[in-house]
Parts: sequence; C-alpha cells; structure tokens
Amino acid sequence: QVQLVESGGGLVQAGGSLRLSCAASGSIFSINAMGWYRQAPGKQRELVASITSGGSTNYVDSAKGRFTISRDNAKNTVYLQMNSLKPEDTAVYYCNGQINWLLYWGQGTQVSVSS
Repeated sequence: QVQLVESGGGLVQAGGSLRLSCAASGSIFSINAMGWYRQAPGKQRELVASITSGGSTNYVDSAKGRFTISRDNAKNTVYLQMNSLKPEDTAVYYCNGQINWLLYWGQGTQVSVSS
C-alpha cells in the first residue's frame, strides 16, 4: 500500500517562511509527476505547484517568485519551500503523486498565515 505523508505546516506571521515535505512510502516502482495543492475554507482545491520526474516545474501565478517546489527522488520526497507568506496563503496543503501509474493524495497539512 502506497502512502503520502505531509509535514511542515503550522502558523506563521505574514512575510515568514515554511517548508512542507511529502514522503511517499510503500511498494513503489515508479513516481512520475508530484504536486502540491491547497484548499482554503469555502474554496475549491487548486494546484499550487507541480514537478515532473525530470525536474520541470509549474506554478500557479500567485506562487511564482515566492514558492519553490523540489524533489529528492532517492528519498521519494517532494518539498515546497514557501517564502514571503501572505494571509491569503492560509489553507490545507495536500501533496499528490503519480505512483505506480495511479494517483495518490496525502492527508493534508494546515498552513495558517497571520497578518
């Protein structure tokens, strides 16, 4: 059974930084694209950033220049470095990954940014 486990969320003041991690475990044969999504109260889940197995990245406009997605293939882990955080970044952040040709989701980690 494959699992994705996020960590690194928390409460931070506006302008601060957080680093989220998402580790995949279980019987893993291949991992293709991985990504970070977020869902704020009353809003739809949205893609924040994604990264292919080759390292190509994609960001939502609001994250460009502030967030950086990266991955460590040896550790089956994807990261999201978030700088210059704003109150509007407050949400539950979820990672997902195309693992063994199936899509898996983590349980989510709360990020709260105070003004």
